[in-house]
Amino acid sequence: METISVNRFRDNLRSFVEQAISAHEPIKVTRRAGEAFVVMSAEDWEREQESLYVLQNSDLMQQIANSLNTHSNDNGYRPTDNELNEITGV
Repeated sequence: METISVNRFRDNLRSFVEQAISAHEPIKVTRRAGEAFVVMSAEDWEREQESLYVLQNSDLMQQIANSLNTHSNDNGYRPTDNELNEITGV
C-alpha cells in the first residue's frame, strides 16, 4: 500500500482517486499529527466487507471447511452427464 501525505493527496486528488479505482490498490494518506486514512474504490471496499462477513460467520466458515474436506477426500457429489450438460448449456 502506497503511503502519501495529505498535502500530496490534496494536490493530486484526481490522479490518486483514479489510481485507487483502476489499480485496485488502497492508498494510505497521513496527516501531520500522525492520523491516517485509507482511500480505496467502493468495489474493493464492498469486497472487503463481504470477506469480513464470511470470516466472522462461524456457520459459513464451517460449511467452507466441510466442503474443503469433502473435496480433499474426493468424495463429494458428482453430477450426471445430463446435469453437467444442463449446467454448461451444452
